[in-house]
Amino acid sequence: MANVVRDPKQHPEAVLGDFSHPTADVNFDLSQVAFVYGSRWKQRYFTKRGDDYFVLPAQWDIKHNRWLPYHVPDGSDWWTKFYPTSNFERPTGPLCDGCHSLNYNLETKQVTEWNVGCEKCHGPGSEHAAHPTRENIVNPAKLDVVRANDTCMQCHSQGRPLTIPTQGKYVDWPVGYLPGDRLADFWNLEENRLGTEDFYHYADGTSHKNRMQGNDFVQSVMYHRNMRCFNCHDVHSNKNTSNLIKTGNDLCMTCHGPDGAAAPATLNGSISEHTHHAANSPASQCTACHMPKIEQTLGDNMVSAHTFQFISPRLTEQFKIPNPCTTCHADKSVQWALDQLKSWQTTSPWRVAR
Repeated sequence: MANVVRDPKQHPEAVLGDFSHPTADVNFDLSQVAFVYGSRWKQRYFTKRGDDYFVLPAQWDIKHNRWLPYHVPDGSDWWTKFYPTSNFERPTGPLCDGCHSLNYNLETKQVTEWNVGCEKCHGPGSEHAAHPTRENIVNPAKLDVVRANDTCMQCHSQGRPLTIPTQGKYVDWPVGYLPGDRLADFWNLEENRLGTEDFYHYADGTSHKNRMQGNDFVQSVMYHRNMRCFNCHDVHSNKNTSNLIKTGNDLCMTCHGPDGAAAPATLNGSISEHTHHAANSPASQCTACHMPKIEQTLGDNMVSAHTFQFISPRLTEQFKIPNPCTTCHADKSVQWALDQLKSWQTTSPWRVAR
């Protein structure tokens, strides 16, 4: 279970924000916090008013140990035009809780349990608990590739319900979806307008913000080669960061190594020959070029893109999309990066410097 939502009265150790040094944005104290949310990049704070929860106006930046304001700007996410601007008129039920709980009920505002429990991925489990068989529980590994990835994308994607409003409310999660269903019967991914940068996407279609791994992944060659999220992630283990089944290049080389299963997409030559960087340097990590950290979660806290495409400096020149070359070589120009790529003799310049 992903224990993202915690009650600070039951779990005081879950509180990461420094309430002893509040800023002007922290116009509340810990006694008003019903739930803390998040523990990796940021932590937000929910208060309860009546039978609804609301996000308080400050969040804790875990990377920098500082308070920052929290407010979704008007005109950014699609649902903002349907809600007043105040945080206290934007309840978490229709906007957040469908992904951070089991079976959130829009009418009763009740959940089976908070956080991502077993049923989030395996579907209703009472019959299975009473009489366990393989037939009365969903195993995502046994689903077709679309439905298998939909299990993860129900929350790890940005979109909107097919019916707006849903049960009279403007909801930012796929109401009614259960594992084993086709997500497309409940949910539209945000439209990708190539050539236009907006709140969701860079101009090349790469996602602009966190919680859009699914939006990226469906564009990738790997998705179209029937890869599944859990070919790389094991949600039942927190041994490695991001629940990865292996770390670093060992994960990628499982398929793309000389003896890997991804032929003909296996690596020709050594990793350093492929990357033109020293073998054990950060730039010789596959993710440095194929999963650049360019998608914002908070401030300068960035998460990895999941299209697995190399973003050429040419796209930076044309559309201001960050590229991995000058993101790392920050003192160099885009033209310098293009010249370097064109000089490589083992890689097509039409591909890397297009």
